[in-house]
Amino acid sequence: MLVAGLRYDGIAQKRFGAPKQSPQPGPPPEQHRQSWLCQPMAPAGMDWKDRRMKQKRAMANEPVSLKKLAEHLGLNPATVSVVLNEVPGRSIPQTTRDRIKSAAKELNYQPSLLARSLRNRRTLTIGILVPQLGDGYHTQVMGGVGDHLMEAGYFYFTAHHRHQKNLIEEYSRMLLGRGAEALIAIDTLLEHAFSVPVVAVAGHRTIKGITNVALDHRFAAELALMHLYSLGHRRIAFMRGQPFSSDSDERWHSIVAAARQIGLAIKPELIVQLDRDISSPELGYPVMQQLLSGGREFTAVVSFNDMSAIGAIRALQDSGLRVPDDVSVIGFDDIQAAAFNNPRLTTIRQPMANMGRIAAQCILNRLQGSERFRQQITVEPELVVRESTRAINLAPMTGAKRKK
Repeated sequence: MLVAGLRYDGIAQKRFGAPKQSPQPGPPPEQHRQSWLCQPMAPAGMDWKDRRMKQKRAMANEPVSLKKLAEHLGLNPATVSVVLNEVPGRSIPQTTRDRIKSAAKELNYQPSLLARSLRNRRTLTIGILVPQLGDGYHTQVMGGVGDHLMEAGYFYFTAHHRHQKNLIEEYSRMLLGRGAEALIAIDTLLEHAFSVPVVAVAGHRTIKGITNVALDHRFAAELALMHLYSLGHRRIAFMRGQPFSSDSDERWHSIVAAARQIGLAIKPELIVQLDRDISSPELGYPVMQQLLSGGREFTAVVSFNDMSAIGAIRALQDSGLRVPDDVSVIGFDDIQAAAFNNPRLTTIRQPMANMGRIAAQCILNRLQGSERFRQQITVEPELVVRESTRAINLAPMTGAKRKK
């Protein structure tokens, strides 16, 4: 049985005999005698202090194992492991704990996460699937996920798939094959169940074992349309989201239902379809140009997201129209750039970072068995009124009223 703090003095003496007295000073008492006796002879004139400094420099330049660290300290490896892993309920003097941690830092000891995971059958690793790594919605959700996992002591891998079905399937397998204990999918269309806990942010499909964290899109649509309706807007243009985006269908169906509820007619000729897989204002610029080139009359625009709204505003301005004096524009998401656009963007706020934290905590609860499975977690949107919307002018804007 291993005893915490046991030293090897007696064993070394039985095996090798007591060390002979030498006119030179011997190693410090805590030095492992067996290790000391097995060291090569030092050059003439080098005392034990020189040898120890040389040994420290050599150890600092290469990975130091737990065994080597324990030998350096003259302690049982089990004792060192208990201290470095913060194992509770062990009676080890604080001075010993401090000495172990100081030596581990000095010698650049790095724990073997692979060995630890094999012992505990835990990797403390989560896999994250996301369409792309860029500004906007995905980044802010990921920020919430990452911050929460790090606070909980978890590591995570991220794989971006550009909405390609084959990559979603392949990367899911790869993440699990690399030890991920669970998956978090952000704006990713999942098609089947998994053998581990899964949370889908912006997920809308009912799949066994997958928890969806989603916005209340019906309420969001009501907030956006009622805001414009209350300002007098009746001829409103709409941007539909890309077919591959998880929220596209749910958001559009919610807009149609909310418009019907308040008696607002949606004109087919005022609907434009987004189709590009980009996360920049360039997303909304060409579709707004398309809308303007047809000479269609409208006084407001409901954009699929903030990026497309910012692009639409630039296209309107380049055409000689003023926002919001001539056309009001409302976005969706409330990304960080929305408050700094010119004009500052009125939008529907999704609590994106909080949605990421909710997803991460849901995964942790399921891994720890502290919460029953939940199929759906719904979060509330918020209308943020800034500078890009205002009460309607009497005359609707058309392509004919653009810059001459």
